[in-house]
Amino acid sequence: MRKLFLLLVIVALVYFARPLWEEPVGEYVDLSFLDTVENAIGNLADGPDVTEALDEAKEFTTRFASQLQSLVRSDTAEMPEAVEKPELSETDSVFAIHNVTIGMSKEEAQVKVGLPLRLMKNEYGTDWHSYHTNYQNYVLLAYDKDGNVNGMFTNQNLISSTEGITMASNKEEVRSQFGVPLKSLQKGNVQYILDTREEYDLFKVGDLYITVFYDIHEESTVTALQVIHEDLEEDRPEIYAAPDDELREGYEYLLFELTNSARIQRELPLLKWDEQAMLTARKHSEDMAENEYFSHTNKEGESPFDRMSDDGINFFVAGENLAYGQYSSIFAHEGLMNSIGHRENIVKPDFGYLGVGAAFNSENQPFYTANFFNR
Repeated sequence: MRKLFLLLVIVALVYFARPLWEEPVGEYVDLSFLDTVENAIGNLADGPDVTEALDEAKEFTTRFASQLQSLVRSDTAEMPEAVEKPELSETDSVFAIHNVTIGMSKEEAQVKVGLPLRLMKNEYGTDWHSYHTNYQNYVLLAYDKDGNVNGMFTNQNLISSTEGITMASNKEEVRSQFGVPLKSLQKGNVQYILDTREEYDLFKVGDLYITVFYDIHEESTVTALQVIHEDLEEDRPEIYAAPDDELREGYEYLLFELTNSARIQRELPLLKWDEQAMLTARKHSEDMAENEYFSHTNKEGESPFDRMSDDGINFFVAGENLAYGQYSSIFAHEGLMNSIGHRENIVKPDFGYLGVGAAFNSENQPFYTANFFNR
């Protein structure tokens, strides 16, 4: 009887634990063996001498499954404590972000936003200083050589404007205030045509270049704002920055941060950075850039899940986003959010970890690979 009970426990463990991993990995793992497990349980349960043992096994494995589910969830980031949004003051500037305006000194700005948590090299040859509290009240600021703000970005509800534009405004309202958006951008002797796909607008307002991003899945309401002083924009010699290791790392961390900023606004657990996933992602970006292709499946026929498994990443659910040719991580992220399949990966509650890897082709165009997973 004892041996029979242990056999039932083993069989039932497989059966009752299945809801923890069947759907997430159903695409990648052959689960047909579970059919025979179910039949075995059914056949065994027909015997009059095993009913009590089976009931005990079910009770045991139900407790085990609950504990296993708790273990899986505790290994991922939890929801941080909520932080109040700042009270936005009236501004006499076209735009303020977190009550910071272009031209403000670093000292004055950091009274409002605190100290930076990370510096990330950007396409302008300077650094984005990242300010947030567990990705709440997320702001990026850049400074000129005199320590004054010359670049700003947010994808959260931290905008105030003399024109009345907020995150609730839509594309039509923005254009009614700022007119016809720019269709091209001059860099040296080259005029770059902007392929906005109606997902963002670039305006020149006084000495500012203002990029307003829209969420096409939410009636083209404002989803992010970037403001760059003309001196900073005009110092950028080409539309794509000359790559180096610092720029690559800056692009990788920024796409990671923007992902968490999007998640926290939807009350989703934050993702943890995973170094091995970054290395796996970076290798795929390098492979695409060097071999001139753009696909989840590489030239050897390996899927993202093959590559992650080969690199020792254990997962029960995983996903991959790719982007190519955007001017920066900001443009890449906003484009991914406007693509429903990529957006689903970014806001998928089941994911707990993310690694982002970037690389550049011979024309300095960035390739991004983002590997999401949970173990």
